[in-house]
Amino acid sequence: METQTLYMNTKNPSKSANITGWVITILCVLFLLVDAVMKIVKAAASVQGSAQLGWPETQVQGIGIVLLLATILYAIPRTAVLGAVFVSCYLGGAVAVMSRLNAPYYFPIVFGILIWVSLFLRIPALRMLFPLNKA
Repeated sequence: METQTLYMNTKNPSKSANITGWVITILCVLFLLVDAVMKIVKAAASVQGSAQLGWPETQVQGIGIVLLLATILYAIPRTAVLGAVFVSCYLGGAVAVMSRLNAPYYFPIVFGILIWVSLFLRIPALRMLFPLNKA
């Protein structure tokens, strides 16, 4: 019963918040799609970058397929939250690998934050789960 109340008592986001959320979502999806496709087709830059992080060339395509599936789920409004969870897991792995090699790992963290900010701006139920009170 509580779940119904949570979703029924939420007001829609403002027009500017909705547009901003969609713009961030589209930019994130485009970046993730390019990264996934480059891994799937084994583009030289992607394979070389993955090799520098310690991944064998034989695993690059599989990583790209996982990223593509997570991105597709994130891009579909009905499954966006599930997709964001999967993309966050992917980015968490990137942070772990990069920190193990003492490489800068700020980008995946910032990118993960952008993924969730885009959903927070668009989905009223997330605002109810994580309320930001004005002081």
